Amino acid sequence: MRIAIAGATGNIGARTAAALEREGHEVVRISRSLGVDLLTGAGLDDALTGVDAVVDATNAPADDRDGTVTYLGTATGNLLAAEERAGVRHHVLLSIVGIHAVDGNAHYAGKREQERLVADGPVPWTIVPVTQFHDFAEMVVGWAEQDGTATIAPLLVQPIAPDDVADVLAELATGTPLGRHVDVAGPEPQDLVDMARRTLRARGRTVKLVPTWSGVFGTQMAGEVLLPGKDARLAPTTFDQWLGAVAG
Repeated sequence: MRIAIAGATGNIGARTAAALEREGHEVVRISRSLGVDLLTGAGLDDALTGVDAVVDATNAPADDRDGTVTYLGTATGNLLAAEERAGVRHHVLLSIVGIHAVDGNAHYAGKREQERLVADGPVPWTIVPVTQFHDFAEMVVGWAEQDGTATIAPLLVQPIAPDDVADVLAELATGTPLGRHVDVAGPEPQDLVDMARRTLRARGRTVKLVPTWSGVFGTQMAGEVLLPGKDARLAPTTFDQWLGAVAG
């Protein structure tokens, strides 16, 4: 199959392209750095010529809510319109588990707009919400750390390996459009504070962690909000396995 990857130079896009090529598929990489601009539509029609399916793994630059919604909405609208013109038969959107229960997050608002456009759009689709990656706790610490101390919310998450996400996206892109959400998560729930402590220990770093809901994340994300649905696909790589590689 000939499959296009939007956001092909990003973390998940690049891994998905590699996974598809390992299976013998022809991959078209879509990225502004490669001469295709989703915001203007420049280069899209040529890039999608003969394409059977598109995986949208695009992200948005840090911005306010309106800016993020506009950015992702414009890019998604242009991509879907070009797909319709090209006769693309399947649009696979990478999304995030829990975005419909959290109102105040700008990035989540943008992802909801993407989901809406895809579900209401002209191209048969599958939406793939995934959970946070194994390095998420370490990222949160990096956002908040000051003078050796970092606030961190006691989130309950079910972390996943990026390579596992890419494998699922590649598999779904080569299959029949499902017209529904397919939650994808790691094999087991984890507490974000514990994940941070263990990751820092594996890195040989000392940071004082202060569990609180007054930092980066609010109580809208408490409880099971960020956990996948009961019918989620569970990926194989555990947090312990990832941590072992970090420590090694």
